[in-house]
Amino acid sequence: MLNDAAKQADFSYDFADDGAGLPARVAIFAEDEGQRRQIGADLGGAGFRSIDGGSLRALLEGPIALLGDVVVVDCAVVGSRGIDGMMLAGLARLDMRVARSGAKLIVATNLAGLDDVFAVLDQSNPQILVSPSRAERVIAVGRVMGEAGAARLREMGEEDRVALLRLSQQVEAIAHSLDRMGHASASAPSAFGEFRRDYHSEDSGVASGFGAARAVQTPLPDPQMVRQIIANRQSRAKFFDPALFGDPAWDMLLDLTAAHGEGAQVSVTSLCIAAGVPATTALRWLTQMVESGIFRRVPDPADRRRAFIALSDKAIAAMSAYFASLRSPVLQAA
Repeated sequence: MLNDAAKQADFSYDFADDGAGLPARVAIFAEDEGQRRQIGADLGGAGFRSIDGGSLRALLEGPIALLGDVVVVDCAVVGSRGIDGMMLAGLARLDMRVARSGAKLIVATNLAGLDDVFAVLDQSNPQILVSPSRAERVIAVGRVMGEAGAARLREMGEEDRVALLRLSQQVEAIAHSLDRMGHASASAPSAFGEFRRDYHSEDSGVASGFGAARAVQTPLPDPQMVRQIIANRQSRAKFFDPALFGDPAWDMLLDLTAAHGEGAQVSVTSLCIAAGVPATTALRWLTQMVESGIFRRVPDPADRRRAFIALSDKAIAAMSAYFASLRSPVLQAA
């Protein structure tokens, strides 16, 4: 734990400068110095100023002085044991620091570290990247800077956030294509799915509407039937390009609906896999749906390093009403 003096020092810094009196736009933290240089060079080529924040240990030792408008952290896990507890403490500390400073946080990890990173970063609304390419890192920095600029002009509404999310997916598809052209990458771009939101805010402040679900109290279908629907959807990839059917919001809704009926807990990693799109794309949809009140974040009482995702009560009502409205022939093809 940090003592009171250290805590005070930790939150007494303004944005660092780059030595020329200009604000340091992007602070980069990564264990490997070569990787920090590479990220800095990529950002410089895209017109961003950057500053080397040092190794990840810098997040644990002493005050976090190097903080720009955007903070980029790389903490990919080697193996499958997850992220070291001390490192998670450093990320939690940075999360608090970023949230209080108004900076934007981008954290890159891999599937092995995703659950740990998602659970510990709960204050700064970070952008989490999963095994990103060099192009995707640069795009992420541009995205969060664009969001920050939009926030300064006006508060983004629900339609603005969804439009930005869809635009981000289009840009990501271009980045994947460029990576394939330059490096013959095996990863394919994913088409982004439509996710219509025709709900509005209630007095509670939680996104609502969900069609007629507010007044309907019908049970969810048998989870085995939902799993069969999921299997049917996945079987399309045997006959068509999977990129034609990218619909992460609906695939995650179906997976959580089945898990609800089974009494099973769903991890962030598992839900991202169920979405059928690149994990970074799935994670952004997941975050949006949590913010919209469709999904809810459920901390693991036995392990604070984990968090699960579940349907909100209103989403359960909406899915119940949806299945109740279907006729049998339609249901088989859902």
